[in-house]
Amino acid sequence: MSATIVCSSAIFYTFLAVAPILAMSAPVIAQGADVEMSKISGDPAAPRRHFRLVDPAKLPPQKASEIYAIIRQALQGGYSRSGNAIAGGYQGWRRMNTAPYLSATHGNHYLNNYVNEIGAAAYGRFETAGKLPVGTVIAKDSFSMTRGGEILLGGLFVMEKMPGGFNDVTDDWKYTFIQADGTLFGETNGTGSKRVEYCIACHLARKHQDHLWFLPKPYRVPARN
Repeated sequence: MSATIVCSSAIFYTFLAVAPILAMSAPVIAQGADVEMSKISGDPAAPRRHFRLVDPAKLPPQKASEIYAIIRQALQGGYSRSGNAIAGGYQGWRRMNTAPYLSATHGNHYLNNYVNEIGAAAYGRFETAGKLPVGTVIAKDSFSMTRGGEILLGGLFVMEKMPGGFNDVTDDWKYTFIQADGTLFGETNGTGSKRVEYCIACHLARKHQDHLWFLPKPYRVPARN
């Protein structure tokens, strides 16, 4: 599959032309100029929110699933260049959604939620989950589609429940954002920590449910006994 890395607003994304991708054996490379990103996310060194694609294509669940099946290996391959163990193995965890779902709060990207074995059972109870156990990791890969039918491979959003005392404000959640090319954008209490402070601010609105925003109900995998 042909691809190119394009820098937009100091964030690296991978663009794949798929016009339509499902009908082409060798999609051509999309141009960065075809992708319009919002200008109101703030300073890239300390953004106020995720960098957002303007007016993304709206995909029905089946079409989003078909696209994800084609690009999922490319997503994990890009993230794996970071050397982060989570990025290299998250797709082997339990997937909590039945199809990719559009998230305006994650830059108008389609997301897939994966949870490791430690936290999957609790997370699968969604709003009744309570506090998730230490060692829980939630990984959300992402992609979008432009109005012109080009695929935008987005970043990997990670929440990891750390031991007590890691961070009082986050209730010990560590936020990590890995870009599509494997570059680490930021992580709580680590490299680029200011770049992921907006994650903390957003999730604080759900402090009563352990800082977790859950995926839309129509996309949830049924709870396991």
